[in-house]
Amino acid sequence: MGEVDLTDPTWGELLGPTWVIELGIGEHNPVESVMLHVRGGEDDVLTVIFRISRALGCRPFDCMTGELLVDDAQASWNAFQSFRDRTIASDSSGEP
Repeated sequence: MGEVDLTDPTWGELLGPTWVIELGIGEHNPVESVMLHVRGGEDDVLTVIFRISRALGCRPFDCMTGELLVDDAQASWNAFQSFRDRTIASDSSGEP
């Protein structure tokens, strides 16, 4: 895992080989929550998400399912990617 760019301390960015994780940290001190905005992720992005969570002493929450992510979250991640890809394809075609 690389280094998080915290040029803006309220909004970090972590670049991977096929993904970007933006960290919405906010201005509260102490930090109350961190929102991970994940883009891409064809490879080991779930591993990185769990490493970040362990470092923060918390569990990741899946906004798509409304539940905490579990170690075998690959199925949920695959479903999200499929949803994302369909959405992008329909936006590109101009069809609803």
